[in-house]
Amino acid sequence: MFTQTADQDLLETTTEQYLAATFPPERIREFARRDSTFDATLWKRGAELGWTTLLVPEAAGGGSVSGNGLADLLAVAFQFGRHAAPGPLIGTNVVAAALGRWGSGELHGGPLAQLLDGDATAAWAHAPRMGSCASAVVRAARSGDGVVLDGTAPLVESGAPKGYLLVAAGADEDGARSHYLVPFDAPGVRISPLGGIDLVRRHQAVTLREVVVPAAYRVGEPGTADVHDEVLLDLAAVLQAGEIVGAMERAFDLTLRWTRDRYSFGRPLGSYQEIKHRMADLRTQLEASAAVAEKAARHVGEDRPDARSWASAAKAYVGRVGPELVQDCVQLHGGIGVTFEHDLHLYLRRATLDAQLFGTPAYFAERVVRLVEADMEEGA
Repeated sequence: MFTQTADQDLLETTTEQYLAATFPPERIREFARRDSTFDATLWKRGAELGWTTLLVPEAAGGGSVSGNGLADLLAVAFQFGRHAAPGPLIGTNVVAAALGRWGSGELHGGPLAQLLDGDATAAWAHAPRMGSCASAVVRAARSGDGVVLDGTAPLVESGAPKGYLLVAAGADEDGARSHYLVPFDAPGVRISPLGGIDLVRRHQAVTLREVVVPAAYRVGEPGTADVHDEVLLDLAAVLQAGEIVGAMERAFDLTLRWTRDRYSFGRPLGSYQEIKHRMADLRTQLEASAAVAEKAARHVGEDRPDARSWASAAKAYVGRVGPELVQDCVQLHGGIGVTFEHDLHLYLRRATLDAQLFGTPAYFAERVVRLVEADMEEGA
């Protein structure tokens, strides 16, 4: 779906083969009845394939296969979307990127190493405020050699029992926000499971009550969380776009096969002009979504000046078009498309969820506008 190097093709092929063998659609349906869908052994194998190292600098233990780790990881995210696969891929990689870029030596030797090896996972407690939607509100106060955190993170993805939460907290003194890494098993961390539409991903609300973390668990310089959040949001937006494109591609392929195999009034469904036009429109949307996601990955991964605009445009466009395309595929299937036994809803669930997390398409469209206005003001 993307223009890739031979090494990127190999990474995607091995990921596709592993996910296809491990998470066929019938197994995905089984997860709907489970409280937890995380499998430590399977995630460990994924880490061995390279899923967790691509956004981390080599000096911190990571490394890419092409020189652009985000473009590499885009191929993995695409396959996660195609298979509606479980696993905290985006959250773990975003937190690993933060630790690799801004974390202390203590964080590199402990939590980051665990994330890279697949021994732990991580979640990013970031939710831009949109209307009535809640965002994380956490306060930090110094206490001896540590930091005391109090507040809530209303929506984070569940992962391994041994995991970490990256949260931004404002200081009592000046309100400036800094990032802190919180172990989920730290005293004072309370978790409340949440419902969701994705059959294989579980989410939870996290409450912090006088949680003490070492000062070394601050990620980055004091007061840099707002700036760093924007960097991490670019990464998350691109990876979400990649997952949505994967779900779109799988749904389109299923529908194209259906229009060829399904007969109506003695003719293949796809022989009717209206169906041909609809499939052509869907293919155009799929190709455009893949193109903007790939462009965003390359620009963000290479840290180009317009990277943030491309990341925002990718989430704004793909996040809007993706669920609509899969919904059209459901409609083209007729009644069978809305049954639990058919596979289409697996990909509709993934595309719809990814479109909403870490900011809606509307939020990212507004972000594009703000960036364009800022560029115009600078050029004036």
